[in-house]
Amino acid sequence: MNGLKTLMLLSALTALFMVLGYAFGGAGGAALALLVAAGMNLFTFWNADKIVLRMHHAREVDGRTEPEFYGLVQQLAERAGLPMPKVYMIDSPHPNAFATGRNPENAAVAATTGLLSMLNRDEIAGVMAHELGHVRNRDTLIMTMVATIAGAISMLANFGLFFRNGDGRGFGFAGILAVLVAPFAAMIVQMAISRTREYGADRAGGEISGNPRALASALRKIASGAERIPNPVAERNPAAAQLYIVPAHVSQLFSTHPATESRIAALEQMAAGMGVLPEVALPSTMPRNGCRSALFPHDRPVPRRSSALDPHNRH
Repeated sequence: MNGLKTLMLLSALTALFMVLGYAFGGAGGAALALLVAAGMNLFTFWNADKIVLRMHHAREVDGRTEPEFYGLVQQLAERAGLPMPKVYMIDSPHPNAFATGRNPENAAVAATTGLLSMLNRDEIAGVMAHELGHVRNRDTLIMTMVATIAGAISMLANFGLFFRNGDGRGFGFAGILAVLVAPFAAMIVQMAISRTREYGADRAGGEISGNPRALASALRKIASGAERIPNPVAERNPAAAQLYIVPAHVSQLFSTHPATESRIAALEQMAAGMGVLPEVALPSTMPRNGCRSALFPHDRPVPRRSSALDPHNRH
C-alpha cells in the first residue's frame, strides 16, 4: 500500500512539473519539462550518493579503522538480508545519520561522530537498522528523486516569476497561478512521501534490530541534541534535512518527517506487540565497549580502543 501511495505521489510531482512546463510553452513546454525531469532523475540515479557524501565530507571506514561500528552494521545487514553497504563516518558533533545509494547493491550508510558518542550500542544499532530499513525499502532512490523534482519545480517557478512580462500577460493568469502554487504543492507532496517512508523505516528498524524501544530512545536523544547542536551542512543546504533520521530546526508544519513523539509512540506500541520489555537503566559508569550488548548477547566483549563508539573519546 505504501508503495502504491508513493508511486501516485511521485507521479503527481512529475505531473506538476509538466504543468509548469505547459504554463511556459504549451504542449511543447510540457514535453520538454518531462524530458528535463527524466534527465535529472537519470543523473541523480547515478550520482546522488557521491554528491551527498561529498557534501558532508564523509570518510569511508572498514573493519580495520572502525571495527566496532563497522561490525555492528555488518551484523544488522546480515539480519536484514542485505548486501553489506559502504559505511561512512562524518566528523561532526551534530547527532544524525542517513542512508544513500540507488539500490541495496550500491548503498551507503553514514553516522556522525556526535551520534556515536551520544548513544549506547543498542541505540546505535536501532538507528543503523532504521537506515538499513530505508535501503531495504529502496527509499534512498525514491527520496532523492523526489527532492530533485521538487527542487526543479521551485527553480522553474522562480524563473517564471522573474522573467514574466511586467503586465503578467507573458503566459496568462493560469500560468501565473501555476507558478505561485506549484512550489507549495510540490512541498506538500514531498512531505507526504517523506513521512510515509519514515514510518516504514522505523518499523523496519525495529524488526531488524529486534528492539524498537532502543530506536525510540535514540530518537529522543537525537531530537534533543539536534536542536541544541548546529548542523552547518543543513543550514547551507536545507534540502539535506530530509536525509537525516531526525531533521533539526524545522517547523513541524513544514517538516519532511513525522513528529518525533508520534514516531516514538508507534515504536513503543510495536515493542509491546513484540513483547520487548522496557530497558533497565544501567549505571552511567558502566563501560559500553567492554560489556555484552543487550541486542547482541552472544557478542564477545570488544577490547577498549580509541573509537568514536568509545564514550571516553568525545569529539
